[in-house]
Amino acid sequence: MRLDEEQESQNIEDRRGFRVSRGVAGGGIGTIVIVLVALYFGVDPSLLLQGNLQETNVPQGTSSQSQSGSQDEMRQFVARVLGSTERTWSNIFQAAGRTYEKPTLVLFSDTVQSACGFAQAAAGPFYCGPDRKVYIDLSFYRDLRQRFQAPGDFAQAYVIAHEVGHHVQNLLGIMTKVQSLQSRATTRNEANALSVRLELQADCLAGIWASYANRERNILEQGDVEEGLNAAAQIGDDRMQKRAQGYVVPEGFTHGSAEQRVQWFRRGIESADLKQCDTFARRSVS
Repeated sequence: MRLDEEQESQNIEDRRGFRVSRGVAGGGIGTIVIVLVALYFGVDPSLLLQGNLQETNVPQGTSSQSQSGSQDEMRQFVARVLGSTERTWSNIFQAAGRTYEKPTLVLFSDTVQSACGFAQAAAGPFYCGPDRKVYIDLSFYRDLRQRFQAPGDFAQAYVIAHEVGHHVQNLLGIMTKVQSLQSRATTRNEANALSVRLELQADCLAGIWASYANRERNILEQGDVEEGLNAAAQIGDDRMQKRAQGYVVPEGFTHGSAEQRVQWFRRGIESADLKQCDTFARRSVS
């Protein structure tokens, strides 16, 4: 990727090296809320029911990720990618007569507290609608490269652009509508199907960012698109389930299959048209 013309975003909150202390999880309504939030954002509820966490501004020590030179390079990279999304979506919103409210990207180590509850790095990057923040432990990129066999800087950028896509959905009111529909769903399968459409739309929006940024500032190099499409495929629900349990359960999909994720990411890149990203207007997203 060519990011030299992309300014680093100033909306980075670096919590790496900060200790998160564990409290005691209660039951009742609080627990139910945590579970609902987990299901909505595609996070395993068991990750959230191990106790409430509180962050304290106490460095973990010299082993902290923030002390690593390679991690600092990655911080600059994600800041430039976020800056690129800010520039692109600000232009798109302005053309539509709206103002783009920029999200904050939170860097964390191992565990983090958000307005959506707390999460562990194992849950992967995520977006929290209530606080309008994207959360990522940079060690995920090692997993993306090694465990998921999706190397490349554009593959890494796609991850951020996808979460920013959720922010765009939040600003447009789409997340609220989907959450309302999910609350009225009569089965888990219905709620999951809505989640799949939300996630595939975020993939498509990530593609729109890439298309606009490349057209305006020529950010893509040969092989970049293939890297991004491969990353989308490798984190498809079918491949993730196959790795985790050895078999696939389509009814349990919350993000879409490898084929679907590639299809919608490609659609955004090739069309650069928001109307083409309306996964909810289609009878089928396959």
